[in-house]
Amino acid sequence: MQVPQFSLSSQNTKIKEELDGAIEKVVQKGSFILGENVRKIEEDAANYLGVKYGIGVANGSDALYLALLACGIGQGDEVITTPFTFFATAGSIIRAGAVPVFVDIDPGTYNIDVSQIVNKVTDKTKAIMPVHLYGQAAEMDPIMQIADKHNLKVIEDTAQAMGSTYDGKQTCSFGDAGCLSFFPTKNLGCFGDGGMVVTNDSQVAEKLRMLRVHGAQKKYYHEMLGINSRLDELQAAVLVVKMKYLEGWLAARNSLAANYLGLFKQHGLEQVVKPPLAINKAYHTYNQYTVRVPYRDELQTYLKDRGVGTAVYYPLPLHLQPIFSSLNYKAGDFPEAEKACEEVVSLPIFPELGHEQQKYVVNTIECFYKEKGLL
Repeated sequence: MQVPQFSLSSQNTKIKEELDGAIEKVVQKGSFILGENVRKIEEDAANYLGVKYGIGVANGSDALYLALLACGIGQGDEVITTPFTFFATAGSIIRAGAVPVFVDIDPGTYNIDVSQIVNKVTDKTKAIMPVHLYGQAAEMDPIMQIADKHNLKVIEDTAQAMGSTYDGKQTCSFGDAGCLSFFPTKNLGCFGDGGMVVTNDSQVAEKLRMLRVHGAQKKYYHEMLGINSRLDELQAAVLVVKMKYLEGWLAARNSLAANYLGLFKQHGLEQVVKPPLAINKAYHTYNQYTVRVPYRDELQTYLKDRGVGTAVYYPLPLHLQPIFSSLNYKAGDFPEAEKACEEVVSLPIFPELGHEQQKYVVNTIECFYKEKGLL
């Protein structure tokens, strides 16, 4: 049996007629930049997330970068974030001229350890950038309390977590800005790159609209140094169609996660495979179904040889990335993040994944650990 780690083929086939129609309308109209579909998905996403404004941009990385600029983060400012995330989180901070200051992760949620944040606040600290990793919301109440006390901006990296909630409130709606990625593998994905920043602050929203078009409010009159970063009208049309199905897809991901848990127990894998933790106050959307396992690399190879796709998010923490060597971090500085990088693997999960495919994945994992003598 072949079980991909992620696949869009079934999803796109089911809604192909709608997608084809939406794309054809854009082609016929001939308006490809910042058109009606961009405005529609900006409005739909903002309404869904419970915020006032949505500003479509070219990708999730630009969303982070432009959100920082719009919130006034710049040269020499410090931004507290996690070392266990995709490169763009810290990369955007560097691009803005600021300095990423890392805080270790909670080993259960893989998100930033909120108990350690306050120890990293200095006179140069201007913002906190929490990441809602794998679809699990960061603990936003204590983060917002720290931010309020120290007058810090909060920019949420929600690339993997659209639809996730914390205490009944949508991620992206807590801070000064929330950043989304519409990369095809995300909870809501388009047919290429796409992103968005959402906010309740009218001034931040207005700056973002200018920053995404080279800092101009009026064409050819530039008031700030922006970039070219606009959500494509064709991609927006795809997103408008897919937005209608988001809640159903998230429910399917939760059902699959529950099924994995049941299969682990059924096969006696609870002591070997550590499933993702869903904290009580949060709604996990399982953009990735990430487990901790012994012999991770060997297991990956074993699964690959038997047709099961997996991925490691992430094999090297940001503080040990060569490009960030000037920050002067070293191995051992963030032990939980470093340990996670050695142990995590993401199993197949996407809304159309079948239960027989899940059984095959778990059966194969069981066979591996029996061969290892752990079962």
